[in-house]
Amino acid sequence: MRRADARGEITALKTVKRKSRAKAEFVLTNEVLLEAAKRKAGVIEARIISPADVVTAAWVKMKCRFGCDGYGQCLVCPPFTPTAEEMRRVLDGYRRAILIHFRPRAAVARAIAGLEREIFLKGAWKAFGLEAGPCPFCRTCPVEEGWCRHPELARPAMEACGIDVFSTVKKAGFPIDVVRTRRQVPDYYGLILVD
Repeated sequence: MRRADARGEITALKTVKRKSRAKAEFVLTNEVLLEAAKRKAGVIEARIISPADVVTAAWVKMKCRFGCDGYGQCLVCPPFTPTAEEMRRVLDGYRRAILIHFRPRAAVARAIAGLEREIFLKGAWKAFGLEAGPCPFCRTCPVEEGWCRHPELARPAMEACGIDVFSTVKKAGFPIDVVRTRRQVPDYYGLILVD
């Protein structure tokens, strides 16, 4: 194996090239994926996890339905997103994911969309990102029309798809606490399903 970037610099998402008789095949290593994630603005830390370690539960979407004023107001929020059971089937179709811890007030949605595209363009055709919280791209989502104005950027939040973010994050060894007051700073996480 050899590095795609001969100088060894981390200037773009690098790949490792495997020689085969039929064609050259590019493989994104865990190290390369983590380097790409850590280069995004606002990232504190990133870890490769198994999608099998992502916890899904039916109760999660109940928290959206009864507790979030965004329920039904955005095409990347419930009831327009996969159920926990559907999401589990999606997760079971992947072998690697990147769990990313962001700083408060980071542009999580933009970073996740950008990283998803970067990874996709390097050959991980199944790459799909999940962000944190409501979609930030439109003041008012065109729910009635049933189409998204920013399909290249808008992605559902993990919790909108029935992912138990607290259990998943704790399982990966990241910090997360219940926000008890409006003065407390929450932890923000995004997830990229890779391949």
